[in-house]
Amino acid sequence: MQGQAVSNIPGKVFPWIFHIVLWTIWVGLPFLNGGDKPEAMTFLLWLLPLSLLKIPCFLINTEWMIPAVFRRRGIGAYLIALILLIAAFSVLGQIYKVEIVPYEVLNGRTDWFWSIVPVLFVTAISTGYGFIVYLLRQEQGRQEEARERLTSELSFLRSQISPHFLFNILNSIVYLIRSDSSEAESVTLKLSELMRYMLYSPQQGQVPMEEEIRYLENYIALQRTRFGEDVDIQFSKSGSCDALLIEPMILIPFVENAFKHGVGLVRNPVIEIAVQLEPHQLNFHVRNQVGQDPPESKDGSSGIGLRNVRRRLELLYPNRYELAIREEDDWFLVDLVIKKN
Repeated sequence: MQGQAVSNIPGKVFPWIFHIVLWTIWVGLPFLNGGDKPEAMTFLLWLLPLSLLKIPCFLINTEWMIPAVFRRRGIGAYLIALILLIAAFSVLGQIYKVEIVPYEVLNGRTDWFWSIVPVLFVTAISTGYGFIVYLLRQEQGRQEEARERLTSELSFLRSQISPHFLFNILNSIVYLIRSDSSEAESVTLKLSELMRYMLYSPQQGQVPMEEEIRYLENYIALQRTRFGEDVDIQFSKSGSCDALLIEPMILIPFVENAFKHGVGLVRNPVIEIAVQLEPHQLNFHVRNQVGQDPPESKDGSSGIGLRNVRRRLELLYPNRYELAIREEDDWFLVDLVIKKN
């Protein structure tokens, strides 16, 4: 939220700068060009209120007519209102010159031409400026709406992670307690670390890469305790984690999927997991043998994790990730590349 507020500062400052520059030039330029003679200075001072009268004309067009009349009633109503605006301020300017400014100051310059032309000029500038600001505000509104939809969708996807992953972990814990109760305490401690990360890290946005890798290591350690020597689990890590951030829980679905589908009815199952960190990208690789899952292992949650992570990658790393999932010679392979922003 703070980042969004900072990003809106230029949009808030620009109108002030524009108006200060515009009206400084509008009011000051005549004095620079002809204010060196006493009679010219008198003439300009008398016409100063007339110059300042163009400011409300400008603001009425940009702040009310374009956002309200044009937006709600269309171009026809806006053009009629624009003509009425020009006529009203031209008449006011003419009345001011004829009724208030001394005749000798104007020296007979009371024709309508010089009452209408300045109003037309200011109205033209205000119309161009007003429509640019209007379109920018429309685009900003669409971007804010898109951000809200993105935030809502990510919140929903993150909320799916916890129960889905928790069900699989609890199944592993039940298996361990039944098969080797002596390991139950150490496994429960690892589970508590996993659950702490799982529950709180999605609320923090991106997390340091080392935390995500530590989470993977704890999960793999838990699975090593569960399977022992029955499954050949290979994990490798290379490169430095310094200054690398990542969306939490973005890697674990691929590892979880490998354990879920790579050990059922597989002779000498092997699961390979590799993390390679480069200065500008993360390379992640998972490889497991393709097994034939027993019918009872299929449930409604099957595939949720991979669909979830695909969508999160699309939302969080557009045009900055490559994901390849394929089967080759009875092996299931996942290759993920995430490029730093």
